[in-house]
Amino acid sequence: METKSNNDSDVNAKWDSCLDLTARRVVYSSLGGAFTGLLFFRNPVTRWASIAFGAGVGIGSAYTDCSRFFDASSSSTSATLLAPKSTETSVSQATEE
Repeated sequence: METKSNNDSDVNAKWDSCLDLTARRVVYSSLGGAFTGLLFFRNPVTRWASIAFGAGVGIGSAYTDCSRFFDASSSSTSATLLAPKSTETSVSQATEE
C-alpha cells in the first residue's frame, strides 16, 4: 500500500512539472511570435498568425518533452535517454578482430 501512494505522488509530480513546462513554453514562444510579428509584419492578421505559430511551437515542444518524460519513467532502463551509438565504431571493431 505504501508503494501505491508513492507511485501516485510520483505521477502527480510528473503532471505538475509537465503542466508547468507547457505553460512556460506556450507563453515564451507566444511572446517570441508577438515580437517577431511586430518586427516583421504590418498586417494584424499576420501578426496574430505569428503569435499562433509561436504558441503551436511551444505546445508541440512541451508535448514532445512530456511524452519522453513519461515514457522514460515507465521503462525499466534509461536506454531511451542515452545517445545512440555510432555504427562506424561497431563496424571498425568488428573488422579489427
